Amino acid sequence: MLNRRHLLTGATLLAASAAIPRAWAQEASGPLKLDPLPYAPSRNEPHIDAQTMELHHGKHHAAYVNNLNAALSRNGDLAKMPLHDMLAKLGDIPESVRTAIRNNGGGHANHTMFWQIMGGSGGEPSGELKSAIDRDLGGFQKFQADFNTAGEKQFGSGWVFVTVSRDGRLAIIAKPNQDTPLMDGQRVLMGNDVWEHAYYLKYQNRRPDYLKAWWNVLDWNRIGERYASAKAGRLTI
Repeated sequence: MLNRRHLLTGATLLAASAAIPRAWAQEASGPLKLDPLPYAPSRNEPHIDAQTMELHHGKHHAAYVNNLNAALSRNGDLAKMPLHDMLAKLGDIPESVRTAIRNNGGGHANHTMFWQIMGGSGGEPSGELKSAIDRDLGGFQKFQADFNTAGEKQFGSGWVFVTVSRDGRLAIIAKPNQDTPLMDGQRVLMGNDVWEHAYYLKYQNRRPDYLKAWWNVLDWNRIGERYASAKAGRLTI
């Protein structure tokens, strides 16, 4: 026989399950896929904890991919476009799906880049990339300070990026939400996620501490490869 306690417990569980976004609960089929992390979730410990990596990739990024596929399912022509072209031509996207493409397409592009440039041991860049940082950003120490400041000043959720032009010129820019320089026809060399879900389990409200610690997990070899690809016109996301 059901009693009041059983009924309340069941209602609580039902309400909790209903509150989970649909994109988190099941994978939406479509042209875009969530690639696995290129390293173990614990690879960035102790600076970024494994649980944050798992939730960030397997829940937040997955939701962007699923929501994007759902939006594209209603627009077959868009589904044939490469993601970077879709974002660069956002103004031409039908208004009915433009916001979904902006938020979820931007989220997918930003996070795809984000996982690629981490998993390293920090340190400093070398070769052509180091020369470009010295030339355009005032040297590595000034670059770090200016990048962190841009991340700290980004109000609410967003990203701080380094853009790279075809001739290898670098610039620092911050964007709100899941906006990306790709929407302005630019290319992204690297960037850091300053949404709270990227750091809150370990750093709580201490975004500056997270920004400083993040440099310890960068893979400068991978970032250098992205720099070379940008100069060769091959870098997309």
